Amino acid sequence: MPEIDFSGRKFLPSDLDLIIQVTKRFSTLSLTELSKTLCELLEWKRPNGKLKYEECRALLERLQSENLISLPVVRKMKCTPRRIPLTEEGNPQAAATGPLQQYEPLSLRMVQACDGPLYSLVNQYIQRYHYLNYRVPFGAQVRYLVQSRIGSHLACMLFSSPAWKMAPREAWIGWTDEQRGRNLQYVVSHSRFLILPWVSVSSLASKILSLVIRQLPQDWQALYGYRPLLLETLVDGSRFLGTSYRASNWIYLGKTQGRGRMDRMHVRDGQAIKDIYVYPLCRTARKRLCQDPAPKCTGSIEAAE
Repeated sequence: MPEIDFSGRKFLPSDLDLIIQVTKRFSTLSLTELSKTLCELLEWKRPNGKLKYEECRALLERLQSENLISLPVVRKMKCTPRRIPLTEEGNPQAAATGPLQQYEPLSLRMVQACDGPLYSLVNQYIQRYHYLNYRVPFGAQVRYLVQSRIGSHLACMLFSSPAWKMAPREAWIGWTDEQRGRNLQYVVSHSRFLILPWVSVSSLASKILSLVIRQLPQDWQALYGYRPLLLETLVDGSRFLGTSYRASNWIYLGKTQGRGRMDRMHVRDGQAIKDIYVYPLCRTARKRLCQDPAPKCTGSIEAAE
């Protein structure tokens, strides 16, 4: 059996044989339990020691799609879509308009699963009002709720693990496949950005982006034990001009092939083409992403290139 590169790790034939044997022997475990068990056995962890079980789940699904393993319980569970409960708290609120200064200072509240109702509310906002709806984010993740000076909700954001491969990004960074596999964890995807539909405040999006550029690196390091070097996002050019990203000095790199993260058979080529933007979190981000290992940006954010 050939080795496999997945989510920044090379799996040797001996690793794959272990995965096959464990999935056969413990076929009654849930996918989450199975993923955590394999992470322990393979020592597949983040720099802070937490298991990369979400990436392991994706690997298991890939191996199943290639008929290398069988996950019967997962196939049954996939028939039931994840439901986001809708509550009155998520209903449209009174219109928020006027100058940005009226709402400042803004605050970015990081929302985690332990925050209970607030965590569910952020997911509900995205499900109800974002054109892509809510999808369980891949890998490491951070949510923010943007609040005004009086605590009213203005926007929410979701950050998660990056796309595995995008030709314009790879060309801009200049890294090899081996360097990408090793250092991709230092790239973070801005996967959802939602200004709530009853909010119409000039320059709000650009202001939020400037705040998150400063706050996210330290929050990510606190959660996962390392500081990211680069942010990326995908913008649907048929819906949005990317004005707020351009105004915030994000760099346009080109377009995706329109396949999506898990379309390895290229059956969706050209169906969902997006514009690619990136933001270096320090001046030498590209150079550092090509090093072994990638040095971390520390201290205050340096000026981007």
